[in-house]
Amino acid sequence: MADLFDQDLEAGDEGGGAAPAVLAGAPLAVRMRPRTLDDVVGQQHLLGEGSPLRRLAAGTDLGRAGPASVVLWGPPGTGKTTLAHVLARAGGRRFAELSAVTAGVKDVRRVMEEARDTRDLHRRQTVLFLDEIHRFTKAQQDALLPGVENRWVVLVAATTENPSFSVVAPLLSRSLLLTLRPLTDEDVRGLLRRAVADPRGLAGEVAVEEEALEHLVRLAGGDARRALTCLEAAAGAALAEDLPAGAVPAVTLAHAEQALDRAAVRYDRAGDQHYDVASALIKSIRGSDVDAALHYLARMVEAGEDPRFIARRLVISASEDVGMADPTALQTAVAAMTAVASIGMPEGRIVLAQAVVHLATAPKSNASYLAVDAAIADVRAGRGGAVPGHLRDAHYAGAQRLGHGRGYVYAHDAPRGVAQQQYPPDELVGRDYYRPTDRGHEAALRERVERLRRLVRGG
Repeated sequence: MADLFDQDLEAGDEGGGAAPAVLAGAPLAVRMRPRTLDDVVGQQHLLGEGSPLRRLAAGTDLGRAGPASVVLWGPPGTGKTTLAHVLARAGGRRFAELSAVTAGVKDVRRVMEEARDTRDLHRRQTVLFLDEIHRFTKAQQDALLPGVENRWVVLVAATTENPSFSVVAPLLSRSLLLTLRPLTDEDVRGLLRRAVADPRGLAGEVAVEEEALEHLVRLAGGDARRALTCLEAAAGAALAEDLPAGAVPAVTLAHAEQALDRAAVRYDRAGDQHYDVASALIKSIRGSDVDAALHYLARMVEAGEDPRFIARRLVISASEDVGMADPTALQTAVAAMTAVASIGMPEGRIVLAQAVVHLATAPKSNASYLAVDAAIADVRAGRGGAVPGHLRDAHYAGAQRLGHGRGYVYAHDAPRGVAQQQYPPDELVGRDYYRPTDRGHEAALRERVERLRRLVRGG
């Protein structure tokens, strides 16, 4: 792999000429891979003058200023592999590449030994690009430490997972963490136009209609690789049509729709997106934005999220955020959870949507949630004391001799079905946990709670 890349460095590197022979049959996304940082699309927050990436690409050792290895964290198609290849070009560095999907500890140790020998014998530094480092076990990541610590390699590790959770702390502390952002629509649009004209790309063999371009941009989801792959497929469809001699094929909206009919969904069921989108769904429901809530529901459904997980979150939200302001919200959420478990997907999306609409449009109250947490806080603080004697169980031998149940007033015998007597322990008499709001059903419940308290406490 390193030999192939070295050939790429030697051929066609100047003047933007034809693609090197080694890349002639490569996919468009590979042929259009930038050769310098100035060609990189997006990520300008990492590419300023004097930035660590600029210095590494120029062959400058960051040893005195910081770690010489970097961890690139970002969604697919944002340029992690591209940046690794650009960094490898500096100063005649040797390039090695491993994928955490297929490589093991033996592969890592072999690369480290070769890098050490190359440094000692040929005074040449090795750039090791490790893709999907989050798939490495702790033992496999630990095997990288000697090479990184002793600067046998400049490690460029790429991951779509949060490195704080997926990369071991010793390795992370020895590396510079750089976060890549999804490309903007303008970034993708410029990249596609460049690919149409560039000799390494489509070399002007096709034209792209504006509608087709906008369709590709919109549905690429900020993923450069996806955008270029679909452009190549659409261009192939246009070139396959019979046209008059000399006519330049045009990529139409129909060609673009054929190549790309569904947007890329940024979502990882085991990573940050799982939690971020779920959080956004619940917060949109809490904020009563039904449209935003439906958007996040759609993202989860399209990404293949477990519908039972979504339903469980809605049940929690029904009690936590809606509560007694609309008691039927919990009934809807529980019914949705049961229905989804019974009928599955894709029909389950309709049930989930009904529950989301109900919860998002319902009046909101977290009074029940706050009430139980306040009661728990008192219990944990040791407040409470003994259960009053008249409330204690009197249904066993000897209970009456202890005074259990003596003086208890049976509520159904009271005039209003409410008996005046002490229910809480002595220390908590007069303590109010539940404080109803003035929203929805709870507004009427508020008056009832106040009346009940006066009857029970004798106020």
